[in-house]
Amino acid sequence: MSEQERVWRPEWPCPVGQVLRILRHGGGDPTFRTDPDGTIWRGIRTPVGPATLQIRPHPDLGEVRATAWGDGAAWALDSLPAMLGAADDPSGFAPEHPVLAELHRRLGHWRLTRTGLVMETLVPAIIEQKVTGQEAFAGFRMLVYRFGERAPGPGADRGLWVQPAPETLRLVPSWDWLRMHVDPARSRAVVRAAQVASSLERTVGLPHDETDRRLRSLPGVGVWTSAEVRFRVHGDADAVSFGDYHVAKNIGWALTGAEVDDDGLAELLEPYRPHRYRVQRLVELGGLSRPRRGPRMAPRTHLPT
Repeated sequence: MSEQERVWRPEWPCPVGQVLRILRHGGGDPTFRTDPDGTIWRGIRTPVGPATLQIRPHPDLGEVRATAWGDGAAWALDSLPAMLGAADDPSGFAPEHPVLAELHRRLGHWRLTRTGLVMETLVPAIIEQKVTGQEAFAGFRMLVYRFGERAPGPGADRGLWVQPAPETLRLVPSWDWLRMHVDPARSRAVVRAAQVASSLERTVGLPHDETDRRLRSLPGVGVWTSAEVRFRVHGDADAVSFGDYHVAKNIGWALTGAEVDDDGLAELLEPYRPHRYRVQRLVELGGLSRPRRGPRMAPRTHLPT
């Protein structure tokens, strides 16, 4: 299989791993691998076919070198700058809060990714609804291994996979979803999304509020899921993960020393429009989280194995 290459020289010191980390769904994500030297491998289903994308940062040279294989190779390489944050505009974001100001100083080269691939993010986001991370990541892994495909070229040797296509998702039987520990509410939402996948992909490039409206018109997609898609796929710097079990509490603790609920989070973040997600992500990248005093939530055990 032939390979295609690209060398991209960003206009700022692009922290490749920092930007792309948000696209990995758990340490065992079969569509995302990281080598010890920082090389990142992604298995991608592009609009023109699957691709393996290898991304090698060379900060000493001020460049990023990428190689791609498969029918979607050219598409993946064309999308590389936006994927690494070139389409993001952080101007106007100058937080004065001392915690945020320090995070912004330390992480100021971070940019929002914009993948342009709705289903790639929407499927795992739905699977991650209202369950523990352990359960969500395991369900996503099983879905990819059972119904996805090996990534093209050397990606297969690297253990890389590509998510199942929408036409495959439409045909996954209900009992297989249960075996993957995905309950009927979430599996129905994935199947409904797969049925209108082409329409959802056309939201790329629309105004963010219209994208939010169209995503949330889909049964099973609410505020949280829409935000999870918009800040990964559309580069929406104002998309906040309201409804998350941890986000409001962690941001509240980081900025005020006390946990807050979603209403309190909305009030805290209001001065930062249209950059509210930047606050969320800086807190996450900075590793700021409230102290855990109780036991962790256990995965559910009532689904079949």
